[in-house]
Amino acid sequence: MATATATGSLGSRLAYKPQSLNFGTSGRRGQVIHLTQLEIYTNVVAEIQYLQLLPQSEGGIQAGDDFYYAHDLRPSSTALVDVGCGGRRGGLCQAVEQALKDTGMHPINLGAIPTPALTCWALKHGKGSIMVTGSHIPFDRNGYKLNTSKGELMKRDEKPINDKVAIVREKLISQLFAESPFDNQGVFRSISAQTDFQPAIPDGRKAYFQRYVEFFKGETLQDVKLIAYQHSAVGRDLLVDIFEALGADVTPAGRSDTFVPIDTEAIDQAQLNTVQDLWRSTGTGHKFDAIISTDGDSDRPLILAPEGDKLRFFGGDLLGMVVADFLGADAAVVPISSNDAIDRGALSSVTEPKTKIGSPYVIAGMEKAISKGRRRVCGWEANGGFLTGCDIERNGNILTALPTRDAFLPLLCALFAARNRGLTLPELFDGLPQRFSRAALLRNFPRSTSLKIIARFSPPEASMQNVSYPPDGLFVRDADNTKLDVQEPHAKQIEKIREALETVFTPQLGFASIIQILYTDGVRILFSNGDVAHFRPSGNADELRIYAVADAQERADKIASLGTAESDGLLRRLEKMI
Repeated sequence: MATATATGSLGSRLAYKPQSLNFGTSGRRGQVIHLTQLEIYTNVVAEIQYLQLLPQSEGGIQAGDDFYYAHDLRPSSTALVDVGCGGRRGGLCQAVEQALKDTGMHPINLGAIPTPALTCWALKHGKGSIMVTGSHIPFDRNGYKLNTSKGELMKRDEKPINDKVAIVREKLISQLFAESPFDNQGVFRSISAQTDFQPAIPDGRKAYFQRYVEFFKGETLQDVKLIAYQHSAVGRDLLVDIFEALGADVTPAGRSDTFVPIDTEAIDQAQLNTVQDLWRSTGTGHKFDAIISTDGDSDRPLILAPEGDKLRFFGGDLLGMVVADFLGADAAVVPISSNDAIDRGALSSVTEPKTKIGSPYVIAGMEKAISKGRRRVCGWEANGGFLTGCDIERNGNILTALPTRDAFLPLLCALFAARNRGLTLPELFDGLPQRFSRAALLRNFPRSTSLKIIARFSPPEASMQNVSYPPDGLFVRDADNTKLDVQEPHAKQIEKIREALETVFTPQLGFASIIQILYTDGVRILFSNGDVAHFRPSGNADELRIYAVADAQERADKIASLGTAESDGLLRRLEKMI
């Protein structure tokens, strides 16, 4: 009887070197050049097998259950794309559907819809879901995000899933090549990447439309004039449909057949210039109240408004504050990267402890708030993605909980809040505590190098999460804000960290002395003049990010630009010190 030999197995015949698909901040992400159908199939099979072992109370699923999937508009999401040298990658939907069938699930395609629309529909029916998307990350990447029947995977799920992935991968690559469903490029032999997945049903899209039309029933955005910057966002048509249904006058603009990677958290000047030019060309002879948009999978909002002859960008962390106030939240959960204006205003009394960056951490924080008896719990990220942990009633209408990032709710709430109070968007945001933020990043920055930078400027013990440098000594606290006893050798190391950082963040660049460093996620530095500089590696791509907060927008912008300047900016100088 034939056996798999070193020359006869699928693994021995692959014409490329397989690369693992890693978990990012939320979901799995990778370069398209590494995204073979074999790799996607392997990971999805392992994740479904993991969910099938979980109890239903923890999001478990059963063979035979419906399982929903959807996708964004990246070409590799639904088709094989040529990556050179005869290689083809992508066709992710086909691999996902086949993995679902082979694990006994009943796959249902909801089509090209926003990630929150898919999640909302699946949670309503108590089923699992997969969104095929690279979200906001560069065009040469893609991935997917799997949800349990209760919501997003949590960080605690990642290790047991990866252990199962290794088992599934070994079984697949050990199979005889002649008997494997995959060719030497990791492509299904019998599945056409252009046609072989189910036609989409419209149910998820329709339900998401109704979600917001019904929640805002009795209110109107009549006389509000908007530009919907559509680019390649999967929710670009829904964006127009929902706002028009609620009375707004919407002008679609900037539609693109080529994928545009927009990071709503770290929108750069070039992207702002694109939107500014779009506004000027579209707005000839017209007055618009705002420009609205989303990222690629439409779970992160983008909102700008005219202020004089320029557009003003409203960061997601400030947008979240406006939305939480509008919804009457009694608990707000935000990551450590958020603008600290939340600690200085009306929401300070309902703000929960800051979390690490990523929606799984925000969701865990919301769950803790709910366990303490809070009943109007929400959370958001610096990118603007807004999450609701509870059903929320307003004007007799119910918004069901949606514990995943959503772009449409914050856009709607901000515009209704401004209209109901007779304010422009700039006037509405001017009512918040006057703290200003900006995020920026260095692209193509190896994650391994980023981690070395974080390690270089971190304290000697992982429990040391909050370091303060008052004039009369040194105070170190853990994640629960409990004071720790620090021995002299460690105290000296911690002091040297501050000294080293102050050779980069210098008075010549406008920085004052360092008074505190937080290590919840990356390195967040607080200066005595109110400046904040926070650096950390991206969880989704090879990028090193810097988040800036200051008492003036110009200063926050300056810190961000100083951070990413080439070739001797703040981040590059930190790199040279490792």
